[in-house]
Amino acid sequence: MKKMGTWKIRLAAFCLAGTCLAAGAVALAAGEQSDPLVTLSYLTQTVLPDLVKSTQDKADAKAQELTTQFEQLAGQSGTGGSASYQVVTLSAGQRMNLGLGAEVMLRVGSATAGAAVNPALVDTTTGENLNHGGALVQNHLYMATMTDHYITAGGSTVKVLVRGSYTLS
Repeated sequence: MKKMGTWKIRLAAFCLAGTCLAAGAVALAAGEQSDPLVTLSYLTQTVLPDLVKSTQDKADAKAQELTTQFEQLAGQSGTGGSASYQVVTLSAGQRMNLGLGAEVMLRVGSATAGAAVNPALVDTTTGENLNHGGALVQNHLYMATMTDHYITAGGSTVKVLVRGSYTLS
């Protein structure tokens, strides 16, 4: 009987040692703080929010930079780069060179359209073309469809509303 009792004790000790070894292996597999085991909860609760915040911060900074650049370009004076209409006074014979897409409306005086290639301007009020040398009609809105288009002031002071880029010469 003594041998049977020893055998059971040895088997219990072997199982206990195996259980301790397995528990140690599991503890080592969980990792440390410097080298953690990556779990779904770690990804969704830590990594993803940090990634979203970092991306949002970069997008906000870029949006602010672009807004500043846009405001600088829109606010340039002397070149007529405004998004709203400006009143411009021209003296007799003065030329206003219109940028691509610039709009002009004659308010006071007389002016003629000019361009190397017809049509010089598009009358957006009537939908017709105004060729080189044609007179602008007061209160009609004209658009420059190419960059080499211009208007020339008539024999008196001329006032126009302009939206878009232009230069005076």
